[in-house]
Amino acid sequence: MTRAFTQLRLFFYSLRWFLLVMVPLACVDPEDILLRGTVDIIVVDGTLTNLAEEQIIRLNRSKSDPLTGRFGSRPITKAIVEVVVDSAQIVPCHETVDGSYQLPSDFKGQIGHAYQLRFTLSDGTQYASNQQIIQAVPPINNVTSQFNPKSIFPALGGYYTAGHDLFIDVNDPADARNYYRWDWKLYEKQEWCKTCYKGVYAIYGDITTQLMEAPPPGGNFYLYISGNTKLLEDCYYELTPPPYSLRNPVPEYTYDYNCRGQCWEIIYSHDFNLFSDQYSNGGVILNKEVAQIPFYDHNPGLVDVRQSSLTPDAYRYFQLFQQQTQNTGGLADTPPSALAGNVHNVANDREAVVGYFTASAVASFRYWLDRKDAYGVSLGGSGPNGYSGLPGEELFYALHLRRPMPEPSFPEAPQLQLLNAPPRPPTAICSPSDTKTPVKPEGWRD
Repeated sequence: MTRAFTQLRLFFYSLRWFLLVMVPLACVDPEDILLRGTVDIIVVDGTLTNLAEEQIIRLNRSKSDPLTGRFGSRPITKAIVEVVVDSAQIVPCHETVDGSYQLPSDFKGQIGHAYQLRFTLSDGTQYASNQQIIQAVPPINNVTSQFNPKSIFPALGGYYTAGHDLFIDVNDPADARNYYRWDWKLYEKQEWCKTCYKGVYAIYGDITTQLMEAPPPGGNFYLYISGNTKLLEDCYYELTPPPYSLRNPVPEYTYDYNCRGQCWEIIYSHDFNLFSDQYSNGGVILNKEVAQIPFYDHNPGLVDVRQSSLTPDAYRYFQLFQQQTQNTGGLADTPPSALAGNVHNVANDREAVVGYFTASAVASFRYWLDRKDAYGVSLGGSGPNGYSGLPGEELFYALHLRRPMPEPSFPEAPQLQLLNAPPRPPTAICSPSDTKTPVKPEGWRD
């Protein structure tokens, strides 16, 4: 969560990922590789599925500071990225945002077919994964939930543990060895769509500024005037006036803006939940716990439980990675070794490349989590100041660890005053992203 407990946990797990899996290719078996004191590595994140959904490959470069050893990451842009199907068909990807490469909108994987990731950096360096054959996956028969005040581990924020445990029933096929991975995606109704820091939300972007000299004892300020013709629908940030201005430095302030229409927050799981049918092949998998959904707020949510198939090599890789992270008490306890992935430099197998490119069949089950059995204080209600009565503040607090701060309404004035603009404060559009959607999720109940 960049703005949330979940997003914070994702950040630290991503950081741990960088520390644990910075290694060259292993063709079959994951291999422990000694970590060096300084690292500059390619990070690959990509899973193809057989669902009609966005298929995205993400490329980043993670680099450690030579003095502190701390990691930073930046997206890899202007790469040529493609997926090779059955060693014959080449499917190109296009870059949507920095470091994210999307396959054509009508592309989806097919069971039994082989997929390989290939990409070339702007300097001509070529990389490739080994082939991944999509394995079939059975459907999820049923999903149930149970409120558990001790569901979440490690505790969110170091103190919050309440949530719902989700359980599934599955008929495991008897004709093949199956390897499973479960994750989830949670949709929550969102009332707040934009946060602006040292600025205000502006519907129009053709804004002119005029420097005004203040009367004695001196100083100056800017007038901001909207032309109301060129759409912006984003934050407009305050200009920093000259050093002798009474408004230098620009004061610290943050404003939050309500959604103009319907909007849903999308929250993702990050845990590895794996299973092999080695000892239960062909049986019924009953009451298998596959998710822990934090008690963010008292409102209902929609959980997309996803059951993915894995190849034996992918299962072994993620299992070893899971064991390492579970046995690690923290970043200070990280072992000095890492696991090999399945992406490599075509001309130099010794180069460390992070990530495991996978292709999976996915069985999805949409579960309505009404939270009627929940009791106690939600994460969104656990703040020291309680509730203010603003709509959607419970989820907002769970995601940001603070209450929403609306732009002041007349007769009060915001820090940045936008003249000749539509009435203030405006509402913000729900801009589609990885974490928000204005499209009503399939299975949502009004």
